[in-house]
Amino acid sequence: MSVKSINSANVFNGTASVKAALTSQDESPEDFEKRLQEEKRIRLKVDLRLCTIAGLLCSLNLLDSGIISSAAVTSMLHDLGLDHGNRYSVSILIFTVASVCFQLPATIAVRILGPRIFFALITFSFGLITLCTAFIKTWKEMILMRVLLGVAMSGIYPGLALLISSWYRREELQLRFAFLQSGEVIVLATGGIVNFGLNHLGGHGGLKGWQWMYLVQGLVACVIGISTYWWIVDFPEHSDQSFYFLSKEEARIATSRIQRDRDDVIPAPFSWTEILRHFLDPKIYGFAASFFLLNLVSTSLSYFLPIILQGGMGFSTNKAILLSAPPYYYAVIPVIISSRIGDKYRLRGPVITFNSLCLIAGFVMLGFADQVTVRYIGTYLATGAYVSNWAALNSYQASNITGQWKRAVTAAAVTACNGLGGVAGSFIVRQQEAPRYLTAIWVSIGSHILIICIVAAFSVFFNLANSQQRERRKTIEEIEGFRYTY
Repeated sequence: MSVKSINSANVFNGTASVKAALTSQDESPEDFEKRLQEEKRIRLKVDLRLCTIAGLLCSLNLLDSGIISSAAVTSMLHDLGLDHGNRYSVSILIFTVASVCFQLPATIAVRILGPRIFFALITFSFGLITLCTAFIKTWKEMILMRVLLGVAMSGIYPGLALLISSWYRREELQLRFAFLQSGEVIVLATGGIVNFGLNHLGGHGGLKGWQWMYLVQGLVACVIGISTYWWIVDFPEHSDQSFYFLSKEEARIATSRIQRDRDDVIPAPFSWTEILRHFLDPKIYGFAASFFLLNLVSTSLSYFLPIILQGGMGFSTNKAILLSAPPYYYAVIPVIISSRIGDKYRLRGPVITFNSLCLIAGFVMLGFADQVTVRYIGTYLATGAYVSNWAALNSYQASNITGQWKRAVTAAAVTACNGLGGVAGSFIVRQQEAPRYLTAIWVSIGSHILIICIVAAFSVFFNLANSQQRERRKTIEEIEGFRYTY
């Protein structure tokens, strides 16, 4: 069979076109099998190195929501004056606004500075700011800390999405985003249990329970930030420069397999014209709208689940903190299963639709059932579904976009709208509506009906475009032979 190969010298210096370095060669069945085994070995190496640290880094954003939501059912709101009006919701909103404003430049910075410097710097900054939050005295100081946290964390989601999508073929993406999301929710769930324990340290060292939450977990994040410099890997074309990772030959093989999939290993030279032209693609807005609708739910659940358990279901403070953890552990099961199915059969839209229907069922149970047990089970369904759809939607957009700068633009755009969904989501759980929280219930159900509609529209468009490509009447994503995955 005929395959493409890459001249490693041209790839690693980045000065020559990768396409010019591709040559055709005949490959015997034995050589083909040998190459597949070598690629599988390298992919496992990437999984163990990249997906582990990526899941840990991605969890820091949810770590913040885990701390503030757990602290919200302690004395923190009263201590800082956040229990007046909408101050608590504003403290959540301002984090998201700051993050959204910096996401595009932060994502571009990942490519320019490199993942090692970029992620180490922002992770250490996040830890330091979190640690300092333990010593604030007023709600105004909390607002300032939240702004700084938003800026520090603005590049985590889009940067990691860009890095992971650069390393894997399209049929491998959803499972890797599932690994990322699994690590994230496990840390979030464990953080809830840790917060339960730290809350019992209240009074020791002159600090209250919520202060211990910020102090200890901020210190842990600082340590993670320092280790990130050596742990995380660079983009495939520079991966031989990562700390004890791939050899130059292994890096050549890794880039070759990506190049055969979508021909976009090396980015075009940076220019704002190259960046801004990609905003003319209407697909980006469909993907962005889907993330906005998804994060309406994820924000309301992650920030307010302990409050729902306490005010809506009558659990005590410590039980509310503790019981907010199991739904996130459960979420690992559906996200891995649905992502494995999505990658194996190259399905994206049907998986997203199924997850959305599960979430709707969960919110119906949460909002309209009378028994506390049934309502609590509803939180499992809803949490598992939105976590699964985060992985599914990320692979959906990454599978249907090519070009490194277009990937950066799309990752920043969808993450920004994801954040804007968080802004809206921070206001849909109204404490005066306890115990039913009907605004949050109906908005969450409606948002996922709209996601199903967007997926249906994309499926029609992608099917039509693929039909035109098969008839050679259309070139998709400026790459000959490329077809959409839906």
